[in-house]
Amino acid sequence: MHDLSIQRLLTDQFRALNESDCAPDIYSWLVDETSMTARLEAYCQKLEVTIVKEGFFSEHALTPDEHELVVGDAENTRFWLREVQLLAGGEPWLAGRTVIPESSLQGPEASLMALGTRPLGHYLFQSSSLCRDFLTPGTMSGLFARRSLLRLANKPLLLTEIFLPASPLHRLLAKGSLPCILQPLQK
Repeated sequence: MHDLSIQRLLTDQFRALNESDCAPDIYSWLVDETSMTARLEAYCQKLEVTIVKEGFFSEHALTPDEHELVVGDAENTRFWLREVQLLAGGEPWLAGRTVIPESSLQGPEASLMALGTRPLGHYLFQSSSLCRDFLTPGTMSGLFARRSLLRLANKPLLLTEIFLPASPLHRLLAKGSLPCILQPLQK
């Protein structure tokens, strides 16, 4: 997918799904609390990260949902924003957007700014201080998605993941799983 398409997709409105909205096999992907990077790696020989956008941005770069979930106090006026695609065999499987308040990037967590093409999941799930406030399954632009507020050493970061059409999750639909209640993809 083109970078501008990914950026538009990652800033679309997040719509939460209930368990009753989805077939169990689809829903299990959306609420999996383990590393999605590791789960995707089980389906391919190599998972690659392409950086779409990365750097410090003001709170104006956040969507209203993101602003509500991570701004919190007045000292959070700058955020590290990382938008990526995870690809397998050149096919984009997942689009991810991570929003981290600058105040969360102190101490060892400063290395989050230097991940480069290393998947975020490789870093997060090696940490003994990782915990999750919530994991919400949903849709964005008619595609399955999930949003999670994670904490490293009690410092917040918001992660939004969108499962792109070539992903293994979408193959479940091709094999006959009942779809979730989705909105049509808007161009």
